[in-house]
Amino acid sequence: MVKKEKVIQVKNLVKKFGDFVANDHLTFDVYKGEIFGFLGANGAGKTTAIRILCGLSIPTSGDISVAGFDAYTQTENIKKNIGYMSQKFSLYEDLTITENIKFYAGIYGLSDKEIKQKSDKLIQKFNLSDKKNKLIKSLPLGWKQKLAFSIAIIHNPKIVFLDEPTGGVDPITRRQFWDLIYEAADAGITVFVTTHYMDEAEYCNRLSIMVDGKIEALDTPENLIKQYKVDNMDQVFLKLARKTNA
Repeated sequence: MVKKEKVIQVKNLVKKFGDFVANDHLTFDVYKGEIFGFLGANGAGKTTAIRILCGLSIPTSGDISVAGFDAYTQTENIKKNIGYMSQKFSLYEDLTITENIKFYAGIYGLSDKEIKQKSDKLIQKFNLSDKKNKLIKSLPLGWKQKLAFSIAIIHNPKIVFLDEPTGGVDPITRRQFWDLIYEAADAGITVFVTTHYMDEAEYCNRLSIMVDGKIEALDTPENLIKQYKVDNMDQVFLKLARKTNA
């Protein structure tokens, strides 16, 4: 059996803000090329954990490694080896498509030659040759989101973090967006994604569900549906929420 490469290792992660415990001893691993869903209601502690994994916040305690780097002492190395796309659209509205690609590729440290090659490839992939000099704000939301994702992985990071990336787009565009996610995972990029859409949760290889700062469930969608004796992930989520509020 081939041993899977761990690209995120979290053991007993605790994050406190004064007396408030935002993350309460989280433990999980994420593997290379895996699509890992990180679910939970608003206030469950997801965003806090993601900020730590992205090197933007230091944990209170625990052992955390991202892309082979320590979350306490090597945050700059972590940032260089990940991509990130937030729920709120992350490209510059008043720059053109080409200008956005060049800007972000430059931030990610690509050479001029690499930027030219990646830019041409991206524009060709999305058939944007006739629109490459148009401002981003002129594009439909779905196209913006797909472009933002592609730019987030333009430097071929080990991991890409997606924070509710399909919020507000139509079902067809959401499906197309997930095709891009599968493509990235097939290329060996680990996808760490949060979503409020439970049908999307079933597209993930494995899921973690947080409630009140703790991980209440962690397994494949199929196993969680069997474990909780329900028909879909929406019902799993409801069961967990009701259990903790009982």
